[in-house]
Amino acid sequence: MDITERFLNYTKFDTQSAEDSQSVPSTEKQLAFAKYLAEELEREGLDDVEMDSNGYVYATLRSNMKGEVPTIGFISHYDTSPDCSGKDIKARIVRGYNGGDIVLSEGIVSSPKKFPELLAHVGEDLIVTDGHTLLGADDKAGIAEIVQAMCYLRDHQEIRHGDIRVAFNPDEEIGMGAHHFDVEKFGCQWAYTMDGGDLGELEYENFNAASAKVTIKGVSVHPGYAKGKMVNAARLAAEFASMLPADETPETTEGYEGFYHLTGIGGGIEEATLSYIIRDHDRKRFEDRKDFVEECAAKLNAKYGEGTCTATVSDQYYNMKEKIDPNMHVIDLVLKAMQECGVPPRVQPIRGGTDGAQLSFKGLPCPNIFAGGVNFHGPYEFVSIQVMEKAMQIIIKICQLTAEYND
Repeated sequence: MDITERFLNYTKFDTQSAEDSQSVPSTEKQLAFAKYLAEELEREGLDDVEMDSNGYVYATLRSNMKGEVPTIGFISHYDTSPDCSGKDIKARIVRGYNGGDIVLSEGIVSSPKKFPELLAHVGEDLIVTDGHTLLGADDKAGIAEIVQAMCYLRDHQEIRHGDIRVAFNPDEEIGMGAHHFDVEKFGCQWAYTMDGGDLGELEYENFNAASAKVTIKGVSVHPGYAKGKMVNAARLAAEFASMLPADETPETTEGYEGFYHLTGIGGGIEEATLSYIIRDHDRKRFEDRKDFVEECAAKLNAKYGEGTCTATVSDQYYNMKEKIDPNMHVIDLVLKAMQECGVPPRVQPIRGGTDGAQLSFKGLPCPNIFAGGVNFHGPYEFVSIQVMEKAMQIIIKICQLTAEYND
């Protein structure tokens, strides 16, 4: 089976996760795919294949050499985003993309005028959707690359490598992918998530992240007799939102710039709520942002009465750079692998999070490497077969270079 067939098989499974679920994994349908993966790994001859009760799949490709070699790992998540349907995906291949519009279905066109990223893949074979679902390259492309690389190493014993561990997990898209990941069982000295975007991406910096829920209590009084009595929680919610900087939102920031992102607002006169996510690469600015949200709540309380506004701020994850910096050999290996595979590296910060960030803080240094998908979480998502093949080559080369690590 080649990497294309493998990936297309994976897209047939609906593995959408759900943010409002309390179960692990968050959707039962993810377990069907996890079981399929475990069976596939066994068929392909990997050892120690295990699927735990939470749907985490682990396996080992045994070393083919003597001597001490670091055990490394490769990780991808199999859930797809709640933002767009992953049911009945109808993937097709556009052979030798010519640089023009791609008609996904009647009235739905993927155009380089809107998505200039397409132009980087002229002449390549692109896997696209029919415009009604996402594709699932985030992160089933990563899984296909890892499995295909393990099969290649299995069949090419001339390539020396140590023990290689692989793991596939649910619920990354809702920020829960690493929560039940058993780092001790995984048993690696370091690992890589294959969950980045286009060719050459290498990421070992990500946002520090927190969520904030702001609750405003109001007092309802007949509007004709409300003077000095009514406290309109909905209006105060708008006032609170206006207190945060208008030029520090996702729509106005890029690169290393942080933001406050209002993800939901609702309510009425008696009660209103606002939901935010808070992001910044710099840890001090991150702490300052959290403090500022609480200061805004305090200002409303001072103005309208104590207890009017409550801000509950909860940390979600931190910048993995703090854990990668003391282990830069992990990055050097990727850079050397890319060089030897003819892939120009694109080292950049993640304007988001990754399972690797949480795993790094659990003691497993875990930067993120490109998997090839573009336009994630929507119907215009696509992946280049040639980029998937390059990602597979990078995995193989990292395994080979790691075997030479102590030479």
